[in-house]
Amino acid sequence: MIEDFKETFKEVVQAVLPLSLAVLLIMLIIGMSSDLFLSFVTGSLLVIAGMVLFLMGVKIGMLPIGESIGSELPKHNSLLFIVAVAFLLSFIATLAEPDVRVLSTMINSVSDDGISRNLLILSIACGVGFFVSVSMLRIVYGVPIKYLLTAGYLIVIMLSFLTKPEYIAIAYDAGGVTTGPMTVPIILALGIGIVSVMGEKSELSDGFGLIGLASIGPIISVMLLGVFT
Repeated sequence: MIEDFKETFKEVVQAVLPLSLAVLLIMLIIGMSSDLFLSFVTGSLLVIAGMVLFLMGVKIGMLPIGESIGSELPKHNSLLFIVAVAFLLSFIATLAEPDVRVLSTMINSVSDDGISRNLLILSIACGVGFFVSVSMLRIVYGVPIKYLLTAGYLIVIMLSFLTKPEYIAIAYDAGGVTTGPMTVPIILALGIGIVSVMGEKSELSDGFGLIGLASIGPIISVMLLGVFT
């Protein structure tokens, strides 16, 4: 565990430090106040500490439990149960996703409450949950992922002609923010866990691709929100 902590700390510092130094350099060039300078340094240190603790939690808790749940689901011999659990886990993970919260807050701040924050979050979560469930069905029935991706983006293209213009950009951002540090580990671990106990399934070709499919869900659900609101 100590070695994992050291490795995680090293990775986080390598990710955060260059950006922090670049921002500090810009702050010095444009002559920002010392209070803002100190606040940024403090915030950067807190970001490093928070990310280290979060990633350790992912390695110790989320990934193992996701794989364990995924490997246990097929043993119940119920496709409906697998789909329901996959939807529930991905739905809750998306609700807890920090990136989704940030996006909804920013949209709410510039739209003057014109777009409901809670409705947007629920819409994104439902989109992720639905497509993760579809991904589970793809694994079970061995459907090539290219067909699902093609169908999903054809629906996105068609909806782009029907939805309100302001929802189109939001929809694509919604697809991006779902691939965050909370949702990705759970979905990947769940898929790999299911594939690991199913015979004649490849962990590489069947266990991956879930995030790509899951990111289509919020795009479609937010566009539908723009159609019906």
